[in-house]
Amino acid sequence: MKRSILPLIGVLCSAVAAAGFFAGCSSHKAIVIGSKDFSENIILGELLAQLIERKTDYPVTRKLNLGGTFVCFEALKKGDIDAYPEYTGTGLTAQLKMPVIADPEETYRVVKEQFAARYKLSWLSPFGFNNTYAVAVTGDVAKKWNLETVSDLAPHSGDLVFGAEHEFFNREDGFSGLSSTYGLSFRDTAKMNVSLKYQAIGEGKMDATDVFTTDSQIIAYGLKVLSDDKGFFPPYYGAPLVREDTLKRFPDLQKAIDALAGAISDDAMTALNYRVDQEKVPVAEVARDFLDERGL
Repeated sequence: MKRSILPLIGVLCSAVAAAGFFAGCSSHKAIVIGSKDFSENIILGELLAQLIERKTDYPVTRKLNLGGTFVCFEALKKGDIDAYPEYTGTGLTAQLKMPVIADPEETYRVVKEQFAARYKLSWLSPFGFNNTYAVAVTGDVAKKWNLETVSDLAPHSGDLVFGAEHEFFNREDGFSGLSSTYGLSFRDTAKMNVSLKYQAIGEGKMDATDVFTTDSQIIAYGLKVLSDDKGFFPPYYGAPLVREDTLKRFPDLQKAIDALAGAISDDAMTALNYRVDQEKVPVAEVARDFLDERGL
């Protein structure tokens, strides 16, 4: 009886050891594409998913609208997803905890090298647009004080309420650093889910907020984007962030994804966002139309 149990124990022990060894490795039969929880990133995730389906025979699973930066990043490191769209400035400051680098090419070089060395994650070629952070104010506020730059805002910030998503208040390249660089001291601040930010400023509950420069709501709500005249915000070029082991298991994957390299300009990304956010066109349809128009 004892002899018959020993081989089984050995098998179980080997299985447990193997499970521990492969923890953190992606072993999906399908390529799992994730995204953050805002329209632009969801659109990019859907573009990646549809492009892979068009250009390869690999099955694709979507886990879009996962959450914020850190949720997606942890899911990628653990192997819960294989890829998601990320931004170079976010990788540099929020994940690597490194100071801002103004040069976009140098920023990309640093994140590409460091993510490969630290996490075995690969930054593929950027999509082409730079969706950097900016500060925006309502049209009325901009007109009242003739605001053009963030420096113009500083003397009047004590009369205003600044609101933003929770993540902006927790980032090195977010509220604290911005306030320090420009000497901003707002009357009050408001933290909220990103989906409520524009509604709040549209309803007059706050006067200023952070925006991404390709946000369609800038047009929809008539906001004035202030120039980052001290160069606080780093470049935020969107690019696919992919597990290295996934690229090895699916050898045609990188070539398929690289079809989007340089294919999305700032204006094109804004237009995609506008269709989803303002015209309420389904994300899958917007992605499909874009790929059809580009012959992809």
